[in-house]
Amino acid sequence: MPKISDKGMAMPSSPIRKLVPYSDEAKARGIKVYHLNIGQPDIKTPEVALEAIKNLKETVIAYSHSAGNISYRKKLAESYKKYDIDINSDEIIVTTGGSEAITIAFMSTLNSGDEVIVPEPFYANYNGFAIQTDVVIKPITSSIENDFALPPVEEFEKLITPKTKGIVICNPNNPTGYLYSKEELFRLAEIVKKHDLYLFSDEVYREFCYDGNTHFSVMNLPGLEQNVIMLDSVSKRYSMCGVRVGCIISKNKEVMSTAMKFAQARLCPPSFGQIAAEAAIDTPQEYFDEVYTEYIARRDFMVTELNKIEGVYCPNPKGAFYTVVKLPIDDSDKFAKWILEDFEYKKQTVMMAPATGFYNTPGLGKNEVRIAYVLKIDDLRNAIETLKHALEAYPGRVL
Repeated sequence: MPKISDKGMAMPSSPIRKLVPYSDEAKARGIKVYHLNIGQPDIKTPEVALEAIKNLKETVIAYSHSAGNISYRKKLAESYKKYDIDINSDEIIVTTGGSEAITIAFMSTLNSGDEVIVPEPFYANYNGFAIQTDVVIKPITSSIENDFALPPVEEFEKLITPKTKGIVICNPNNPTGYLYSKEELFRLAEIVKKHDLYLFSDEVYREFCYDGNTHFSVMNLPGLEQNVIMLDSVSKRYSMCGVRVGCIISKNKEVMSTAMKFAQARLCPPSFGQIAAEAAIDTPQEYFDEVYTEYIARRDFMVTELNKIEGVYCPNPKGAFYTVVKLPIDDSDKFAKWILEDFEYKKQTVMMAPATGFYNTPGLGKNEVRIAYVLKIDDLRNAIETLKHALEAYPGRVL
């Protein structure tokens, strides 16, 4: 029997999706499963995007330009001006979701065996993207003890070797909800300048910043125009994860012309997705105001209620709609499986993502889970009540 590839063997399962069979089995037993494991908002997609698809007049769904529809790229470039990001349509390549944006960015700038430094915990699929592109992730650990703030510059310096070619950040952060401040980003910029590195910045949660905090884009770091590659997506901004539209943005012409070759090799980004994404730019501000208010309410409720449970610590996330929570358990992978397979409370249970999958360093995240507060408050209330009783019943409880 032929063997599969070494790369296929090394490719990790998603910590977010690998528990789906246990969730499906629980549902088959008549158990209500509250999904706190995945960043799929229950917020309605903007009406302007839905209407653009419903009223489509096209008689042929043709290939778009490999960089994406020019009308979309021009409109997108214009939309970034409200964040003081000055770009033109030639500095944007539309991709099949943010995932393809990251893999194309890596393939365009990094050689096999090159290293990128990534603060952990980080978005679990970065591991998969690194394996796909033969890149080595060097983790730098942030801690729940200080709510996952950016580690000191000196810690980054310790990790830099001749193979170090870049730093990857997600801001606001998935999975922690941490929002990097302007001061932290300027400190990071010093390292990037000193060692002439690429700075890859995943900014897909830009609109989700709370408590008066504002997002500062790496595109606005002075003197780094040739080093910065911004990655973006419409998935969470407009609650339309399934359209699979993202983009790469950079002022580095050589990077963008190289990325274009990879974009041409996959022909073009999704046609329907681009139509929806272009229309979504006209989403009224009232939509975002309502979404903001809803997420603040969900976050405040979740943080308050989780911190009432003995042995639980939940940081107060400044952005996105995730947090990593410390639980009084021995093993988050075992607990996440147990709560689906062996536990129920009032015919309910909870699905969470073990935090081990968001760390690169072995052994970390054993007593942590990522929770996405993407459900309405009534569902969050039931989910947290269920979690409280599960922690009391769990055989591997540790206090």
